[in-house]
Amino acid sequence: MPEAFADPQYLAAVVDLLGAIGYGQLSAFERLAEDAAMAPSIADKVAVATLAAREVNNVTRLRERLGELGADPDEAMAPFKAPLEAFHAHTKPRDWWEGLVKAFVGDALATDFYREIAAFLDVDTRELIIDTLRDTGHAEFVVDRVTTAIAADPRLGGRLALWGRRLMGEALTQAQRVAAERDALVALLSGGVDRPGMDLAAVGRMFARLTERHAQRMADLGLDS
Repeated sequence: MPEAFADPQYLAAVVDLLGAIGYGQLSAFERLAEDAAMAPSIADKVAVATLAAREVNNVTRLRERLGELGADPDEAMAPFKAPLEAFHAHTKPRDWWEGLVKAFVGDALATDFYREIAAFLDVDTRELIIDTLRDTGHAEFVVDRVTTAIAADPRLGGRLALWGRRLMGEALTQAQRVAAERDALVALLSGGVDRPGMDLAAVGRMFARLTERHAQRMADLGLDS
């Protein structure tokens, strides 16, 4: 076990982070299953169901790591159930297209945020997080389906652009709520005597990067951010 885990505050922060990612991916599995039910073709159903199965594998790996750290995986994931379900309640897709955009844009925002935080972690934890957040073809699938649909019906693009902006706002709101409630995560970003952290300027630059990546994903979909 890396020496960093001798610091109880660091251990608590890693447990929180793995719990958050784990519940997020469990939630992603549930939503992908719902998206598969709305898919317009059998091929689309199979593609989305395959992506959902990969999320389950990632959840299993994260829970195993939590167990290795001496944490109860259920207890580690539990604090993030309410904020994530609140986000999903406020951003429930009305159709297949909104579901695709939400999976691509909403999940990617969380992924970018966790990758930013991973830079402050020990090597083993950082590699686990990056690997479980790795895209497995979902982005290509969504971009292909959405851009093809918009080309056939340009009016769809306007509706999905508004939807993407709403997702961004809701995601930032929930991220701020989680940060305010989880002292260990805030301490991780702030750093310590023997660990680097982020000052206010660095936090501002991080959120600027998150916004830029969101804008690029919207552009990849043919939508205005």
